Amino acid sequence: NCSYQLSSVPLQILIYVNGIYYIFYFLVTLAMIVYKSQVFSYPDDFLAPDLVLLFIMAVLEVPRSYLGSKGNLTEEEAPLGLSLVITVGSVVLSVYFLVWQTYVLKADVIINAVLLFTYGLEAVLKVMAIAAFVS
Repeated sequence: NCSYQLSSVPLQILIYVNGIYYIFYFLVTLAMIVYKSQVFSYPDDFLAPDLVLLFIMAVLEVPRSYLGSKGNLTEEEAPLGLSLVITVGSVVLSVYFLVWQTYVLKADVIINAVLLFTYGLEAVLKVMAIAAFVS
């Protein structure tokens, strides 16, 4: 009766790094929204939705990371799958900040491109881990 470790070390590292990067992403995006609201004529009815979406994204990041890490370490596909679903929501919000927010600066493009890249890589590793757990 051999037991193999199926959990993914690269996935675990990426979830950790993404957690650290997301804190940076959140603070920079928040600072840029404040900056844009001072420098540009930011329509009042657009400022609140941009802020609300950023905070929703931050709230989603906690269960996304926790479930991804827990699912990977316990080799359970359910929490990992749920984390993958939440990642899709986070990707949509990141695309919003990349394309549809009121003002998109070059810094927005850079930090969102990095976030989308890490989300994409994490999603691929999650799918691979789920496939390993199921087989």
